[in-house]
Amino acid sequence: MRDLAVPKLFEGRSAGDAVRVWVPGCATGEEVYSLAILLRERMDTLTVTPRVQVFATDIDEVALGVARAGRYPEALLDGVSAERRNRFFVQDGGSYALTREIRDLCIFSPHSVIRDPPFSRLDLISCRNPLIYLGPEVQNQVLPTFHYALRAGGYLFLGLSESIGKFAELFEPIDKKHRIFRSRDDVTVAPKLPLSIRKHPGLAPPERERGQTGTGSGFALRQALEYQVLERFAPAHVLVNRDGDIVHFSARTNRYLELAPGVPTRQLLSLARKGLRLELRSAFRQAVESGNSVTREAVPVTSEEGRVQRVRICVEPLLDRREGAPLYVVVFSDEGPSIGAEDVKHLLASDTSAALVLERELRDTRERLQSLIEEYETALEEIRSSNEELLSVNEEMQSSNEELEASKEEQQSLNEELNTVNSELMVKVDALDRANGDLQNLFESTQIPTVFLDRDLVIRSYTPSVKGLFNILPGDRGRPLTDLSSCLPLPGFVEDIRSVFDAGASIEREVSDLGAGRHYTLRIAPYRNFEGSTEGVVIAFIDVTRLTEAQTHQQTLIAELNHRVKNMLLVVIGIAQQTHRSATTLDAFLQSFVGRLQAMARSYELLSRENWKESSLEELVRTETSPFGMERISISGPQVRLQPRQALSLGMVLHELATNAVKYGALSTPSGKVSIDWTQTSLAPSNCVDLHWRETDGPLAPAAERHGFGLRLIERETSYNLHGTATVTFAVSGVEAQISFALEDQ
Repeated sequence: MRDLAVPKLFEGRSAGDAVRVWVPGCATGEEVYSLAILLRERMDTLTVTPRVQVFATDIDEVALGVARAGRYPEALLDGVSAERRNRFFVQDGGSYALTREIRDLCIFSPHSVIRDPPFSRLDLISCRNPLIYLGPEVQNQVLPTFHYALRAGGYLFLGLSESIGKFAELFEPIDKKHRIFRSRDDVTVAPKLPLSIRKHPGLAPPERERGQTGTGSGFALRQALEYQVLERFAPAHVLVNRDGDIVHFSARTNRYLELAPGVPTRQLLSLARKGLRLELRSAFRQAVESGNSVTREAVPVTSEEGRVQRVRICVEPLLDRREGAPLYVVVFSDEGPSIGAEDVKHLLASDTSAALVLERELRDTRERLQSLIEEYETALEEIRSSNEELLSVNEEMQSSNEELEASKEEQQSLNEELNTVNSELMVKVDALDRANGDLQNLFESTQIPTVFLDRDLVIRSYTPSVKGLFNILPGDRGRPLTDLSSCLPLPGFVEDIRSVFDAGASIEREVSDLGAGRHYTLRIAPYRNFEGSTEGVVIAFIDVTRLTEAQTHQQTLIAELNHRVKNMLLVVIGIAQQTHRSATTLDAFLQSFVGRLQAMARSYELLSRENWKESSLEELVRTETSPFGMERISISGPQVRLQPRQALSLGMVLHELATNAVKYGALSTPSGKVSIDWTQTSLAPSNCVDLHWRETDGPLAPAAERHGFGLRLIERETSYNLHGTATVTFAVSGVEAQISFALEDQ
């Protein structure tokens, strides 16, 4: 089908043409969508694609409902390739739904191929297996109907158990193995559409049976008596309608009527014996036209034995005929005994008798001739009247044809208008689909939980991120939001919504999920329609957790900065006071004071680069000792991170040790060296750091410097700010200092 028939359907078709397909007996739609997929794949290979319509019909409304939904369980798609499944199906839970590009090609409708008129101008009919459930008589009706519905050269696709039977002249086989046939255009057969049977207005009433009786014994006795008298003594008679068809026979009519050769008939004049037909025709015609009783006397009738019987014929209308077509009674009664053939010859031998017979026959012939002339003239009048009526009917038919042509043009114009409206509607539907798609993608991409409610607080829609705040499921659309539980404390939530309805203004307030540490700004805004009236509310939960944390951190930094500035000013004042006490001259005071402030500045610069967070001990040591020449200073130790306050204090200590080494220690001589190393030990309840300062090849410090301001500064910073201990010894080779302190937690 895909390689043989489907490409032929699109040959020579432009964008304005249509490919029409009919699937009678579509059941639940698997065959319909399979054909639609084949047609869609063929359309994708064409540069110009015509419009495709797949009509799917069935008499089962339940099956049509399943077909319209276009949703099937995964088990039914085992025979579908992975490529087609990914392109033409969308997985939804445990089932798969057809995409819109396939669903839009199919039109489902209830229809019976036996009772309802078929579709027309079709290019393909796919009827696989419904015919096997129909009897031979119904198949003989359906197959010509399919031929009528197809275009010339259209395709018929049957099941493997079906065939076209005796209608081989209507279809030519294309692929006998797969039951693909093509409609022939050189043969036309009228489809066997359903017939309507009308009741004949002149049907005779049924005869009363012999055993039927009335309600009383007197009526039954009278009925039996009348029946016996009619059977034994009444003359032979028949009951005919206006057209001469017999509707009832009495007994003993075989003497006057006989079966005519050929097709069986009930026509009175055809059944009449020889000699009765002319007189019977004339009498019956006169009775029908006049409505009165007509009698013919002494009509000779010859029997099969050759005997001649004179018969009296009486034709009269049936009385008390109040409804239906008029009926007439024809009575046959004998006049005298029958005459044999020899008696007829002796009677004719007498001159007198012969003359009388001839005169009577001549008179009868004249009467019959006159009757025939009158009938002929009447027939001419009727023919003339019929011709006039035919002319009138012809003119009416011509007028009706013109009206039909006008109606056809109007119908065509209306169809064009409908096509235009349908095209506009399709454009609007496509725009609506795009808008819905954009809105759906917006809902899925936004990270702001949003719920849309109507005036009864019923959920209209929501974004997927709402599931993190409310226990909401896809089936909860149409339920009040107040029926669902939330992880956020929302006191006065309903009252806030009511106030938005009343005032028409938005409301914002802060809500927090303390358990998860999340903070939100709850915003309730009115939902307005195109006319500006409020139909509901839009509830949005804006996550401000980072902003709240940033504000908290900023407040903490400001407080810490204020504290540090205050402490720093106190430290500067203390350094200035102590330096002033120990300095002998103004230059010495300026040099010591500026050096210590520069050490603090370097520590502040390092902490500023680290955003006043943890800083590296190794980098702090290099920063404080780099102004004194790193070529004679060695540094080693593990990676240790210091808090800002500890870094400032340790920086001051290192600066004092370095300045003392430059003035009086190892760095004051060209051969002197300084070694700085540290270790970290993990001893409960905290981590401890031991820093060692060793000077070698330097002079012994003077005794006066052993109790100077620098040593007191080292001890104070280590004790009060580092919460540790500082031990400074003056060896022969130089100063040695050991500073131990515990690391602070953040």
